[in-house]
Amino acid sequence: MGVVLWIFANCIITIGFSAFVSKLLLQTVVGWYLRRRTTSRRITVLARVKLEEAQYQLSASESPPLDDGEWEKVEKHTAGSAKNGEEADDEWEGIIGFFHPFCNAGGGGERVLWAAIKATQKRWPKAVCCIYTGDHEAGKNEILERVQNRFNIKLHPPTVVFLYLSTRYYVLSSTWPRFTLLGQSLGSIVLAFDAFSLLVPDIFIDTMGYAFALAFSKFCFSKIPTGAYVHYPTISTDMLGSLDTSPALGKGLNAGTGKGLRGFLKKRYWHLFANLYSRVGGSIDLVMTNSSWTASHIRTLWGPVRTKRRKPHALSVVFPPCAVDDIINAIPLNAESEAKRAQTVLYIAQFRPEKNHALLLRSFARFLKSHHKLEEKEQQPGLPKLVLIGSVRDASDATRVYELRLLAHELHLTPNHITFITDASFPTILSHLAAASVGANCMWNEHFGIGVVEYQAAGLIPVVNDSGGPKMDIVIDWEEGETGFKASTEEEYAQGFAEVFGMDGEKRLEMRKRARARARAFGEEEFEKRWICEVGKLVEMVGVVR
Repeated sequence: MGVVLWIFANCIITIGFSAFVSKLLLQTVVGWYLRRRTTSRRITVLARVKLEEAQYQLSASESPPLDDGEWEKVEKHTAGSAKNGEEADDEWEGIIGFFHPFCNAGGGGERVLWAAIKATQKRWPKAVCCIYTGDHEAGKNEILERVQNRFNIKLHPPTVVFLYLSTRYYVLSSTWPRFTLLGQSLGSIVLAFDAFSLLVPDIFIDTMGYAFALAFSKFCFSKIPTGAYVHYPTISTDMLGSLDTSPALGKGLNAGTGKGLRGFLKKRYWHLFANLYSRVGGSIDLVMTNSSWTASHIRTLWGPVRTKRRKPHALSVVFPPCAVDDIINAIPLNAESEAKRAQTVLYIAQFRPEKNHALLLRSFARFLKSHHKLEEKEQQPGLPKLVLIGSVRDASDATRVYELRLLAHELHLTPNHITFITDASFPTILSHLAAASVGANCMWNEHFGIGVVEYQAAGLIPVVNDSGGPKMDIVIDWEEGETGFKASTEEEYAQGFAEVFGMDGEKRLEMRKRARARARAFGEEEFEKRWICEVGKLVEMVGVVR
């Protein structure tokens, strides 16, 4: 019997050792193949960057820019990213790969991407920022122009490089009508292989939430530092819990789908995926999250595995960059401006299903009927108005806008009561922020809520979903008073609108000022400091591992 056990144990050891060797060999072969395949493109990219930089400097010397000092270096906030407290090497000339397949979408996630690149350019002016994108319809100049128009962010063009992916459809939800979470995650591995087939960077950062792509990077190139800026966990304990809640509570698209055999299987599938997601997240070198809510869930999911693997850098919260200063400078907040504000509810959000525009339309219709005696077929001018502003990424978003227009018609909300604006420029958004009175947010467990911060900076009073980032980080008591209202149901949203419009003018102005004071904590300068500090750790790792 002892001999049999000895033979069995040796077989297990041999199989385990063989599997380890096979994995190591596969990693070596795949990484070597991708590096060898992209060596010439790397040389070409760096040469092109130098040429464009020379042309740019020549052009700048002939016609100096109006915004002198725009490209002066920001303070080098690299605490903990250099040895013995010294500053990190600002002459670093490596390539940072930003994995953001939908970089031209124009949403809050894209604001983070472009603000991150701007901060990186200021701190490491010789570094090349390479964006892996699937937006084939837009060229470099067109994308950068839209960034400036949409976000008022001006980048240094020569060191921005776009590499176009050909397999983005693998991460579309429409590609995976079944097992969507797993399908999109596996699809991101295909997309990452596509990216590395174009160029292997020195640092690889995902800014969209594709953790599996980072794990694939670590599999192929163990010495390339990886970083994640997590907007929203792919799966969370709240999502698992929502399967057993009533859809009427508005807790996500899958609320109430955990019943019966199909629901049991879905729970099991989600739990298995959560376990896999935890293991994947444990491989990432540096993790940043955009809010306390996101950080809490990521710590729960990734923390144990990261601790086991002894990852040196703790998870950090880096609030997204919001155009707080631009908005505050453009929009006065005083008794005179208060008198000019219209009875308008403004919702700035991409036209995506999770943003739950339908809840806002039904809530607003209920508000009009309950508080303004609006009869179903009556078209009254001069009533409070709802304005929806958001970007449209593709045909499915355009269809969603059409469906919302149909819903508005069913709810008897006429053009006197509701306006849709798609792909608005930053000046257009500013004009509506200056004129509106209430800022709405209807997404359950919004990861952060850049739009809510913009509301506060503009002096709007937020009425937001009682969950996620808006609840935990933004719409909180400040300076011994409220900064907005929270809601979950149609009735609560309607009551929130009524509360704002029914307030005494002086009290309403005081709440607006408190909201603006809270918004100052989320400015672009604070984001730059935190981003530079965290990415500095990755830059240091490049020198350590080589």
